[in-house]
Amino acid sequence: MPTRQLLILRHAKSSWDDPKLDDFDRPLAPRGLKTAPLIGRELSRRGWLPELALVSPALRTRDTWRLVTQELPKHVSAEFAEELYEAAAGAILARVRQVKATNLLVIGHNPGLQNFVLRLAGAGSDRDVFKKIEAKFPTTALARFTVKGDWANLDFGGARLTHFVRPKDLG
Repeated sequence: MPTRQLLILRHAKSSWDDPKLDDFDRPLAPRGLKTAPLIGRELSRRGWLPELALVSPALRTRDTWRLVTQELPKHVSAEFAEELYEAAAGAILARVRQVKATNLLVIGHNPGLQNFVLRLAGAGSDRDVFKKIEAKFPTTALARFTVKGDWANLDFGGARLTHFVRPKDLG
């Protein structure tokens, strides 16, 4: 039974400068433009390379992905999944269950993403990491899980939370 890797990334900081823009169309703020490549470089440095990225189609998540992927050493396929836009934890789980790749990255939005991460963490999860995520899952934060078995059988409490990386942790 292969061990799978699940990476959960909240989109980078978005801009609220134009109040006329629909939420879906908000671009990244200058801080987001800076932190997304940082996370991409960290994924490369640690060797946490996804085979597939599931990305919410909102502008801020697509732009986060574009900046992250530019820092990865190889091409990663991406699927822009409508059901991830402002998705609740159950909808995220349902979409992850459909994946065939071994190493997966999901880029989405709070509060659903944070709730998904907290509910997914099961036996063997790092308690300190869990407590940090419980307190706050900021923009451009990345949670890493290991999963035994097929995605189709994944359920809440069924993954091991191992790492949490925030832009402020990267200096």
